[in-house]
Amino acid sequence: MPPYHWWRTVFFLIPAIAVYTIVLGTISLTSSFVDRSGRFAHKCARAWSYLILKTTGVRVTVTGLERVPAGQSYVFASNHQSIYDIPVLFWTLKFELRILAKASLGAFPFIGWHLARTGHILVDRKKPGSDLFRQMRQLMAAGYSVFVFPEGTRSVDGSLARFRAGTFMMAIESGLPVVPVAIDGSRFVMRKGRLMTCPGDVRVTVLDPIPTAGLTPEQARQFARRVQSAVQSALPPGDAAPSAAMGESEEASA
Repeated sequence: MPPYHWWRTVFFLIPAIAVYTIVLGTISLTSSFVDRSGRFAHKCARAWSYLILKTTGVRVTVTGLERVPAGQSYVFASNHQSIYDIPVLFWTLKFELRILAKASLGAFPFIGWHLARTGHILVDRKKPGSDLFRQMRQLMAAGYSVFVFPEGTRSVDGSLARFRAGTFMMAIESGLPVVPVAIDGSRFVMRKGRLMTCPGDVRVTVLDPIPTAGLTPEQARQFARRVQSAVQSALPPGDAAPSAAMGESEEASA
């Protein structure tokens, strides 16, 4: 028989999160017709995140936010342990955040529609093109920040995969400082490939911003290693070890 938390996930959490998504997604989409800045929609995203974390029983501790001065745009680069990382970051990073995501997500009901209409960056990975940099410049002009997962996928066991250089080429081209963020514990809330969530504690460590001024796109790979090292330094030793298989995959695709 499935464990208690499987039944709780299927018959309570999934229906509850579906209701949050439909209600707040509808409010967000409606607001986008009168508020093209997406600021009200971002409040909806933060409320959605809070409700998901509260209902699931996720307790988040964040340290280091004081290292990041308000009043400018950043690229927040985080490791990726769980699908819960998205609500964790939306709730804990008190900045006007937009996410860099796959273009295919824009077709998803409510969540995708919200992303497409409220200033998030949806990228076709096969042909990102110059439109990506145009969108980044628009975000900078509006004072928004972006968060990305440079590993490109969630970790199965919590180990840190190599950070892809392409993510940081965008930051270098846009002149945005990069803020390394380390998430620890979210994989125990919901593991990749498992339809079960559990209450738990998640720790978010925000590290010092790393400037990109003066760097060239050719230095993106070296810069990616620097950001990865910063994230590694804030994770427990077992989580910080890069995954060999993912490292080989990244080297082939970078």
